[in-house]
Amino acid sequence: MLEKIKALKGEIEAAAPETALQLEELRIRLISKKGVISQLFEEFREVDPLLKKEVGKALNELKNSAMEKINRLKELLDARQEEGSRADLTAPGDALTLGSRHPLAIVRNRITSIFGRLGFTVAEGPEIEDDWHVFSALNFPPEHPARDMQDTFFIEKNPDILLRTHTSSVQIRVMERSQPPIRAIFPGRVFRNEAISARSHCIFHQVEGLYVDQNVSFADLKQTLLYFARELFGEGTEIRLRPSYFPFTEPSAEMDVSCSICGGKGCNLCKYTGWLEILGCGMVDPNVLEACNIDSNKYTGYAFGMGIERITMLLYGVKDIRLYFENDVRFLRQFRSAL
Repeated sequence: MLEKIKALKGEIEAAAPETALQLEELRIRLISKKGVISQLFEEFREVDPLLKKEVGKALNELKNSAMEKINRLKELLDARQEEGSRADLTAPGDALTLGSRHPLAIVRNRITSIFGRLGFTVAEGPEIEDDWHVFSALNFPPEHPARDMQDTFFIEKNPDILLRTHTSSVQIRVMERSQPPIRAIFPGRVFRNEAISARSHCIFHQVEGLYVDQNVSFADLKQTLLYFARELFGEGTEIRLRPSYFPFTEPSAEMDVSCSICGGKGCNLCKYTGWLEILGCGMVDPNVLEACNIDSNKYTGYAFGMGIERITMLLYGVKDIRLYFENDVRFLRQFRSAL
């Protein structure tokens, strides 16, 4: 027994584990309930009574020395680990990876900034709307065929509740709770039941604008849109207005801008017409004003609306609208330096 104790003591003194895992393996082998020292204590029962005193003393010294050695090695490894993890204040720092805004957010911010310089405030409204704010108050009679112009997502079990198809619903909410003068823009996400392709999506974003006051004319609308187009696409940009139809404006028009790629000479982007359609506009229909308790004999106004995706495609040369919704970092990293 004494020989075993002596040999094991020498082994403990020579032990030099390099890692916490090796130290734990040493502890388990020596002083755990099934370790070699515990086994020696079991064998101690069979020792000659005349030797018990000497063997017992040696065995206790062995156990104490093993525990002291393990504790000392643990402190040493902890100190070494702490020293290794201590930050070197003289080392160069790691460069922070810059994020980027989504291209739609970049263009939305540019648009709101331009109209902000003209005195337009920003207003927002709910994406889940009722029929009154999306259709009826905007001069869509219940059986009017113009309702078929926009394929709508209706909320199941309640045909009066739907996902808004345009941010014109926010115009109604603003006019219901305010009296002229009203000058505001309405950015937001809208939904239409359309097939998803490179040119269309069931989710997209709009910015609409509204100005209601006394003596507002179509000339005011045209000058506002000309200023906007030149601020967004460049000083040399020209616009043209083509007659169109919207239930909530009369007269109504579609606005084109001169192609910034070919300068109006004709290219693939503008289909060799020299023009690109970007928004719809018109004078607010008197029926819409009256539905919001605004005196149409005293006040007039204009409204306009544009799709942010389409304008972003024109500004950045994006050819597939689905890229905006896929969160592909290879696409998004291209806008890292944009504001």
